[in-house]
Amino acid sequence: MALQAVGRVREALHVVRPETVIRWHRHHRRRIAHFNVTDSPTAAWTAQQIVEAFPEDSAPCYLLRDRDSIYGAEFRRRVRGMGAAEVLTAPRSPWQNPFAERVIGTIRREFLDHVIVLNEGHLRRRLRSYLRYYHGSRTHLALDKDAPEPRTVEPTERGRIVALPVVGGLHHRYVRSAA
Repeated sequence: MALQAVGRVREALHVVRPETVIRWHRHHRRRIAHFNVTDSPTAAWTAQQIVEAFPEDSAPCYLLRDRDSIYGAEFRRRVRGMGAAEVLTAPRSPWQNPFAERVIGTIRREFLDHVIVLNEGHLRRRLRSYLRYYHGSRTHLALDKDAPEPRTVEPTERGRIVALPVVGGLHHRYVRSAA
């Protein structure tokens, strides 16, 4: 909880299985900064993901993560090299990383429970589509019913509200359209 009091960008790291999806989540706007998919995660693959997620000087000050063995010595070395401090949750304590657990549950309920995954490439494409919806259209109560990418309020003069299907029709984006 001390990390939440610090006014810097905080990151949460978590791995989801069956097809392993790794993603970094920026808490202040509920934005997923990076994700990738593999069916056989290794410590080297995970270490490469942290480099891809935070190129140059964009590394967070803190990296909150669990104690999964996927975060091997190479991963820890790269995180130290980026200047980020690792904060580990206690063993079997998902409540210590509530933002990551919440977004994982959201992705499962709103997306994975409704999709048959064919392979890594298919999951990667479908997740990319879902994340465009998640960042640009899905409202969050913590953001005063705004999306991670802020949206403008459309005036009623622009016409009636129209539903546009996104994520293959699984969800919708609502916009005003002139008749």
